[in-house]
Amino acid sequence: MGKYINNSKDNGLLIVISGPSGAGKGTVCKSLLEESNNLKLSISVTTRKPRIGEKEGINYYFIDHKKFNKMLNDGDLLEYAKVYDNYYGTPKEKVLKELSLGNDVILEIDIQGALKVKSKFPDGVFIFIMPPSMEELKNRITNRGTETENELSKRFKASYEEINYISKYNYVVINDKIHEAVKKVKSIIIAEKCRVDRINSKLEDIKGGK
Repeated sequence: MGKYINNSKDNGLLIVISGPSGAGKGTVCKSLLEESNNLKLSISVTTRKPRIGEKEGINYYFIDHKKFNKMLNDGDLLEYAKVYDNYYGTPKEKVLKELSLGNDVILEIDIQGALKVKSKFPDGVFIFIMPPSMEELKNRITNRGTETENELSKRFKASYEEINYISKYNYVVINDKIHEAVKKVKSIIIAEKCRVDRINSKLEDIKGGK
């Protein structure tokens, strides 16, 4: 599949947010959505079972492996990845539609998926959310109480490996205090919208008196 060059002056911004489990990606995204009118969250599909409190169509679309494979074979996924023995994917059609309507779209996805999206959307904005320390990360995951000892071990190991990919992202935000982290992400979005290479077509309109 080729690259999606999001160069229309009316298109929205694709914002990809990743980070280790427990870094607070979901909380950051939730706060961003509450404070922004034209910001849309892309809801992923997953083959894993819902956790306590998670809702269909809000946190994820929970599907079985057969349906996931069909979406994959039909080319309906923008990206997909296997994480902790389950599959996750981003429905392509909804993302492209929202961008074409001028809405900014957030993808809260793992690093595997983010790198795949980057190869297709080179002009996307890629933000890595970090915990204030690995000790704090461990405490957050443990206190969540939703994983077995084996699952916790896998997550801790994966978190250390994921941090090595920071250089693949455009920005890193340390999530110590949630309101400060959200403020930084909002500032990144504003700055990106002011980049000359993003607004060249608008500048041409201004020069032409449109």
